[in-house]
Amino acid sequence: MNLKFTVGDFTIHRIIEQETTFLPALEMLPGLTPEVLAENRAWMQKAGALDDKDVLILCFQSYVVRTPHHTILIDSCIGNDKPRPQRPKWNMKTDDTYLRGLAAAGFSVDDIDYVMCTHLHVDHVGWNTRLDNGRWVPTFPKARYIFDKTEFDYWTETHAKTPVPPFGDSVLPVVEAKQAEIVRGDYQIGDHMRILPTPGHTPGHAAFTFGRAKDDAVFSGDLMHSPLQTHYPELSMKFDVDQTQAAKTRRGFLERYCDTDTLCCTAHFPSPSVAKIRRKGSGFTCEAI
Repeated sequence: MNLKFTVGDFTIHRIIEQETTFLPALEMLPGLTPEVLAENRAWMQKAGALDDKDVLILCFQSYVVRTPHHTILIDSCIGNDKPRPQRPKWNMKTDDTYLRGLAAAGFSVDDIDYVMCTHLHVDHVGWNTRLDNGRWVPTFPKARYIFDKTEFDYWTETHAKTPVPPFGDSVLPVVEAKQAEIVRGDYQIGDHMRILPTPGHTPGHAAFTFGRAKDDAVFSGDLMHSPLQTHYPELSMKFDVDQTQAAKTRRGFLERYCDTDTLCCTAHFPSPSVAKIRRKGSGFTCEAI
């Protein structure tokens, strides 16, 4: 399994926390019909994206990007010791898989300069914090944590009405520790990293592009969860806040990067998760690297 990619003058490392079954395809993608699923079942199973019971297989992972100047972690996965009763595989986890993966890639928590979250859902903020003597503290003590302002404001408002546990245990403690930067869509880190607003899954969802003067790599977050959504960009998933907007954003993103050399680093596609986007009929395909 390839966990390291080099492009331009930076390296990309995959840090996998879980790669496992998630939800039945017909439940997760409400617009999917049994007929379309049947047409695509064989290649989906071959790609490791669907099991023999038609349940989607997803990878839950972070990416660490090493540029000439910074070490940047994108999406901090699920985390340990977090009460997630609706997701048994995530609930009160205590394994060392994630930190071992980080170490195997050659990084310690002290090496991370920036933590960037494409959005603030539970499986993208988990390792933002760790439990220390009963308190949630930032896992990466030297890092600046980058949160999109639209996204942060949306969850701040939502959390004020009804507590959102991941926001309370994995985002607010970072703010309280004064390690957060709430940024807008024109934010950049040096000449390597830019934000690409990609709303729909959540109001402030953002992709991140890397490369000098051009996009050598893009980190798409939850713009798409399954390779099936590249073939059929109109297939939005049940957790998209605005399914129509998500479909429009997804097609625009795929059009932008199709038939280019840009590496598309997906959050949840099965391994190897990194691909180049190519046109296929009225849709697209992600050709694994």
